Amino acid sequence: RTCKHRSRFPLRRGSNVSLVLDMSALGSVEPLSSAVVTPHERATQEYLQSAGRVLSRQQLHDITLNRQMLQAEFAEIPMNFVDQKELDIPNHGSKNRYKTILPNPHSRVILKSKNSNDLLSSYINANYIRGYLKAERAFIATQGPMINTVNDFWQMVWQEDCPVIIMITKLKEKNEKCVLYWPEKRGIYGRVEVFVNNVKECDHYIIRSLTLKQGGQSRKVQHYWYTSWPDHKTPESAGPLLQLVNDVEEDRRGFTSRGPVIVHCSAGIGRTGCFIATTIGCRQLELEGVVDVLGIVCQLRTDRGGMIQTEEQYEFVHHVLSLYESRLPVEPGQ
Repeated sequence: RTCKHRSRFPLRRGSNVSLVLDMSALGSVEPLSSAVVTPHERATQEYLQSAGRVLSRQQLHDITLNRQMLQAEFAEIPMNFVDQKELDIPNHGSKNRYKTILPNPHSRVILKSKNSNDLLSSYINANYIRGYLKAERAFIATQGPMINTVNDFWQMVWQEDCPVIIMITKLKEKNEKCVLYWPEKRGIYGRVEVFVNNVKECDHYIIRSLTLKQGGQSRKVQHYWYTSWPDHKTPESAGPLLQLVNDVEEDRRGFTSRGPVIVHCSAGIGRTGCFIATTIGCRQLELEGVVDVLGIVCQLRTDRGGMIQTEEQYEFVHHVLSLYESRLPVEPGQ
């Protein structure tokens, strides 16, 4: 292959630990597990688990041209953000890039820690994301590493045996969006040693081939840095994202590791959501000849709140899938 190439309802999900008694004077108290789920939260869960609109190839083309319809559809999807109270981890705020963007508790990645009582050392702002046909842990969506979470990030890459990392943000866009978390040639991050073997510059992204070493073992990881996605906007053209999705899928199939693909932008929900939704949608179009973008976004938001942040991003995903569809053979599966 060549290298040419806001919702009206700020709903939140039901809490598992909504009643935490502040009785620190009496020693540690187990949080009550009998969650109180409000009708609002139940409505969110029911919507995310049942909503969908399966589009034929022709319907996909038609709806892509109908901005009003897409915007109205997007506005109905509950964001499913997490309330601070749902994460019973002292000082977790120090490891979050944005204080309102938190990992949904049921699907969050937990780092293995030597000290089981040290909840903070096992905390990372990342969620497992299901893939096509609800395949468990197909992806991990996470925030851009911060200066104090770089070691955690590499620990997660190693722990989860991830073959590919996709970064869709610049390091700075007005403000810092992500720290530089890989070395020029060789770096040590906690217990993981990272080597950069080679760097290939393509039109819209840079590919780094990495070797990771820990405790006498070594693994290969591909790092894609997609640099041409403007902050708070969507790219001018759908082609580069489609090329990236294809390249990553090709890479993933060539790796022995079956671990999740890590995707991050800055917050780990907007551009990250677009990439994952596009990957799942392409697979569905290829194998079934139809696509359910609404259902895909609902599945993503069940796993991590706020995935695909704006109506513009929602429209963009439809554009990319429409371009992909136009390149498919007439009958699916050929």
